[in-house]
Amino acid sequence: MPWVYLFFAGLFEIGWAVGLKYSESFTRPVPTLVTVVCLIASMLLLGLAVRSLPIGTAYAIWTGIGAIGAVAAGIVLFHEPATAARLFFAGLIVVGIIGLKVASPAAP
Repeated sequence: MPWVYLFFAGLFEIGWAVGLKYSESFTRPVPTLVTVVCLIASMLLLGLAVRSLPIGTAYAIWTGIGAIGAVAAGIVLFHEPATAARLFFAGLIVVGIIGLKVASPAAP
């Protein structure tokens, strides 16, 4: 279950990162509220995950999911460039996430 918590924490991490853009520096109430809710949910789920997972592994995977999601959202939603270099380095983050998951001890 800790890995499920961590996965959803990462998804909410993406939500609040994207929400920051839509909130326009917290000047738009609805996107600001969504951003804050996603931030709280992300932190709560991360907190649940680190009860059983090593903090270094959990934090790295959490931020990695958020980073990959933010890059993808930037490309899709905000028409940011999808250059070969950006995609290559995003791919390295994915490899790192997979490596940390594989190398981590099983959670109880």
